[in-house]
Amino acid sequence: MIGFRREKGVPRGGPNGGDGGDGGSVSFLVNSNHNSLFRFHRQNHYQAGHGEHGGRQQMTGARGESLLLEVPAGTLIYNGENNNFLADLTLEGQRVTILNGGRGGRGNTRFASSTNQAPRVAERGEPGAEMWLLLELKLIADVGIVGVPNAGKSTLLSVISSARPKIAAYPFTTLQPNLGVAIINDYDTLVVADIPGLIEGASSGYGLGHEFLRHIERTRVLIHLLDGSASDPLEDWAMINQELASFATRLEDKPQLVVFNKIDLPDAVAWEPLVRERIEKAGFPFASISAVTGHGVQQLMHRVKELLDNTPEPEQTAAEIVVISPEPDDDSFRIARENGNWRVSGRNIERVAAMTYWEFEETTRRFQQILDSMGISKALIEAGVSDGDTVHIGEETLEWSD
Repeated sequence: MIGFRREKGVPRGGPNGGDGGDGGSVSFLVNSNHNSLFRFHRQNHYQAGHGEHGGRQQMTGARGESLLLEVPAGTLIYNGENNNFLADLTLEGQRVTILNGGRGGRGNTRFASSTNQAPRVAERGEPGAEMWLLLELKLIADVGIVGVPNAGKSTLLSVISSARPKIAAYPFTTLQPNLGVAIINDYDTLVVADIPGLIEGASSGYGLGHEFLRHIERTRVLIHLLDGSASDPLEDWAMINQELASFATRLEDKPQLVVFNKIDLPDAVAWEPLVRERIEKAGFPFASISAVTGHGVQQLMHRVKELLDNTPEPEQTAAEIVVISPEPDDDSFRIARENGNWRVSGRNIERVAAMTYWEFEETTRRFQQILDSMGISKALIEAGVSDGDTVHIGEETLEWSD
């Protein structure tokens, strides 16, 4: 604000215009009560609050209200324009600020000096930053159930936990990962994720492809469920392992318990000895169950718990905690012709132009001094600007005068 003291008995009161308040920032917070990013499908524009105007008597305006967006653990944040990685939120209560609010403009009190004791100069607030973000969720679970479509993954999850995924006798019943909590020995708990069915070429995006393979990266142990009613369960097992190996480094190295499902069916009974022999010969632990009847399921979960106990917890790296770096100040600029006019581009000069009050002669003169000090005036003259030419700086349209 541009303001001056006007009290009785104070003939030379001087400037007292206060600063504007800073704008609110945009942050993300991990909240375990959320398990999907569905809310961001329904609303994809969010805005923090504006800072309030400064007042007389050097009163600073209120800060804008910051915006805190809650996301589930396992959320990755990317810059939506260039896909640059910004943050990986994996811990309950973890918080990261993606965009800081713009700085509040300075009141005329800030510009007082021994040679200018009554400045009629102030600044507008700095424009707030804006950005498109890409949010991606990688579920965090102890155990991931993988296998071809219709192998019985959802049925197994519903048997070992209270989760109630959609179950039907056709492929791709599960269209999104499901989480369930299995209880072992009345007190031990395991978080289990049912990863939707994979098909050949999934690592290249076929079928449900990358939509769900990424969730396997965050699991510690895999249950590789084989369909006992398939024409060749061993071929399915080899195909899924190939897709795991093709998708990400070391994904195929995760501890894997191969589970032969639907042992209650005659075809599965006939296949079981050959499948067991081949799997164990390859060095993988093997179990046979019927998720529908519950046969062997309890023993299976004890083996899964034992496998988990022997698998070390993944280390949390610094890169997963915070990877936000503020943009540096940059006085560089570019001058170009644009539809017969001139365009001056540069982070700092565009910010100064946006914060300038063009209604006051002193602020306009100050902006001209900034152009001179940054070398922009000289560069425009050397480029051939002439009297009356239009010069665009950010959102501002100015007229050049010799």
